[in-house]
Amino acid sequence: MTESANLLPGTLDLLILKAVSLEPMHGYGVLLRIGQISQGALTIEQGALYPALYRLEHQGLLKSEWGTSENNRRAKYYRLTPSGRRRLREETESWNRLVSAMGSVLKAIPEES
Repeated sequence: MTESANLLPGTLDLLILKAVSLEPMHGYGVLLRIGQISQGALTIEQGALYPALYRLEHQGLLKSEWGTSENNRRAKYYRLTPSGRRRLREETESWNRLVSAMGSVLKAIPEES
């Protein structure tokens, strides 16, 4: 069983953009995909997800259209816009630089005198 991890501020948008980059999906599908690709370590509350989807759509990073879900319900499907792809690439590069820097700091050992 994977231990749950807390999201850092500002990472929800990146997670959503990544999930939607894999294929267009509805909101609940985004929530499930993030849980799946994080192997259960990241769980997103619906109360945080839907405002973030709305915000990303209004920023022009996502585009939506209505469709029918797997269980035959009307659902809003999201996909990345070209601006969303650029933002995902930029945020991924920034995140990778941060992870590398943090890794270096955490590997530091005390100097011997």
